[in-house]
Amino acid sequence: MKNRNVDKLRNMDKNQSVESDFIDTTTFNSNNHYSYELFPKMRLRRLRKTAAIRELLQEIRLSPKDFVIPVFVQEGINKNLEIESMPGIFRYSPDKIIEEIDCISSLGIKGIILFGIPRKKDLNGKNAFNDKGIVQKTIKSIKKNYGDKLVIITDVCLCQYTSHGHCGIFQGKEINNDKSLDILSKTALSHAVAGADIVAPSAMMDGQVKSIRDILDDNEFKDTLIMGYSAKQASSFFSPFRDAAHSKPEFGNRLSYQMSYNNSREASREIKSDVEEGADVLMIKPAIPNLDLIYAAKQNTLHPIAAYSVSGEYSMIKAAASNNWMDENLAVTESLTAIKRAGANIIISYYAKKMAEILKNS
Repeated sequence: MKNRNVDKLRNMDKNQSVESDFIDTTTFNSNNHYSYELFPKMRLRRLRKTAAIRELLQEIRLSPKDFVIPVFVQEGINKNLEIESMPGIFRYSPDKIIEEIDCISSLGIKGIILFGIPRKKDLNGKNAFNDKGIVQKTIKSIKKNYGDKLVIITDVCLCQYTSHGHCGIFQGKEINNDKSLDILSKTALSHAVAGADIVAPSAMMDGQVKSIRDILDDNEFKDTLIMGYSAKQASSFFSPFRDAAHSKPEFGNRLSYQMSYNNSREASREIKSDVEEGADVLMIKPAIPNLDLIYAAKQNTLHPIAAYSVSGEYSMIKAAASNNWMDENLAVTESLTAIKRAGANIIISYYAKKMAEILKNS
């Protein structure tokens, strides 16, 4: 569409100031070639005039079906234990877990991600692939009661199972990547045998997705999905989780295998690697500090995108709300909406139950 304001400017006297006239009459040409007049004809506040109008024009809507909730099951306890650094979140006793799953399911949430805390740990995390281990037994119990009505995702890592708290097997002073792959693959297979729908390797060992895909396919578990922890960063926001899962490293740190939050190009390479190795779903973790990576993954791949809103994100809001520094419901809703707006198809959150309740009552 021809812009009449341009013709008007061309016909003006050369000595005449055009500044005020240009500001008052200029138009904005969108990519679709429409021409809009600016204020006072355009008034965006019209779109927010009433609650009904705002609801009608709302672009992003949360649903309980968007959420996956992390669940901790601990071997050797007979009651649920609240996690000190995550008020309202518990380590569940194996004989109490179905009660919690009943509550989760009643809210319309369709998925859990399961973390096991064993009674015994060792240097090589052998309990991780024990057919009678805490995760394996819990999967079977949930599947017996729920069948395919609930998606069971399992975390595949060694940090909860090793006595040193690291995510892989040590050889000398360093983690041996390829030996760790053998244990991780066996663990994923044991979860699939028990009935897991999706296995999610979080150890950040190179080749973990390929190694797991190969062992699953070789053992006739071709339909078991892999959710790659594709861009998992070495983050301070993981601290409450280490308390929850009893997985704090006894020495050193995880900087040699979890990626740096400074490097977005490196994150892209990690994501591309998981795609090429056979991941079915890509995960970004943590969520709120990495909305740019969630958006980029959504734009540059055709895979479903999961975002893990981690323990530190939960605990920050919980702490602020407990001191009356912010409204918990509003803060949770805004944070989870931002994650979905960035492009996440799946939101893993400790606030999943709370958000489902908010949606149910809204």
